[in-house]
Amino acid sequence: MKSMKTQFFLTLIFSMISYFVLGQEKVKTYLYVGSYTGGQPSEGIYVYDFDTETGRLTEIERKDKLVNPSFLCISPNGQFLYACTESKLPQHGNVSSFRIDRSTGKISFLNKQTTKARNPAHLSVSPNSKHVVASNYTEASVSTFECAADGSLQPIAQFFEFEGSSSVKGRQDKAHLHSSFFSNDGKFVVSPDLGSDKLRVFSYTEDELLVAREDLTISTKEGSGPRHLVFHPNQPFVYSIEELSGSVAYYQYKNGKLKWKQSYPSYEREYEIYASADIHISPDGKFLYASNRKSENSISIFKIHPKKGSLSLIGHSSTFGEIPRSFVIDPTGDFLIVANKISNNLVVFKRDQNTGLLSKIDEIKGIGSPSSLKMISYDKQ
Repeated sequence: MKSMKTQFFLTLIFSMISYFVLGQEKVKTYLYVGSYTGGQPSEGIYVYDFDTETGRLTEIERKDKLVNPSFLCISPNGQFLYACTESKLPQHGNVSSFRIDRSTGKISFLNKQTTKARNPAHLSVSPNSKHVVASNYTEASVSTFECAADGSLQPIAQFFEFEGSSSVKGRQDKAHLHSSFFSNDGKFVVSPDLGSDKLRVFSYTEDELLVAREDLTISTKEGSGPRHLVFHPNQPFVYSIEELSGSVAYYQYKNGKLKWKQSYPSYEREYEIYASADIHISPDGKFLYASNRKSENSISIFKIHPKKGSLSLIGHSSTFGEIPRSFVIDPTGDFLIVANKISNNLVVFKRDQNTGLLSKIDEIKGIGSPSSLKMISYDKQ
């Protein structure tokens, strides 16, 4: 009898230890990589398991029969992945939807819908996970889609077309909508128009969807070419990466209103025309990072003033590849991963959370034209 009681208590103790020790390892993190496939059906989305302790990437899946899934977005509820597909082609592009298996990270195709315009370049999902907004570059427009309960997309619900131009010949002869971003409260969407040097603003509600707000839309510096932007996680600051000027523009933000405060060079050297690409803020809101293409191929690192929002340049890090089109900071804030499109590689950096500086720790080669990175963590329950 004693031995049975002893065994019972030992089993109970072991179960409790396993619960508390192994429970700390429940979080599972996945990296999704979108790419260009040369306009032909091929392996287009790569899925990796990411070890948040070591920074190691382990390949899980390559999703094939996709054409240019050049930009990815994950719904805030973590259930679905959306991709710009058939981008950079003569015909209208599409948005494709996929279900995410949170236990494995693998994705399964649901459906796709046309954007009714060429070259969809960017996607955003509303904070309530009910709507997808696509920004179409070549035929400057914004397409809105309603998401069904199963994550599939309904036919296009809204379509906004824009006209405009600016001073850089060959790049700004007409409007080019490059991206759209929901505000933190989900009430507004800001869309950088690279061709017209504008930040176009929409209000958003679940019932009306998007409403164009010309009263809130602002012009940026002539020839700047705003490409992407980021809302600060807990302060009323917005930062836009300007592709053609190679600068980060800082704005104060309140209820859809943007007020320019200052611009900061993102490149180390001077060029006639620049090619900045992506921009992100660390999860703690202390540092801002921007990617610079052209011959520099670097990540610029800025410290954010916690009250003023102004930026101080900390330094630059080589991306160890060519054309860093996209990068992502993992949810822990310990790592930054960059996708170098032309050199076909991913580079993993360890990020010092105190200084913001980056140190290369790993590299994945042989990925065809990686162009978009998205990451999400799940509890393994």
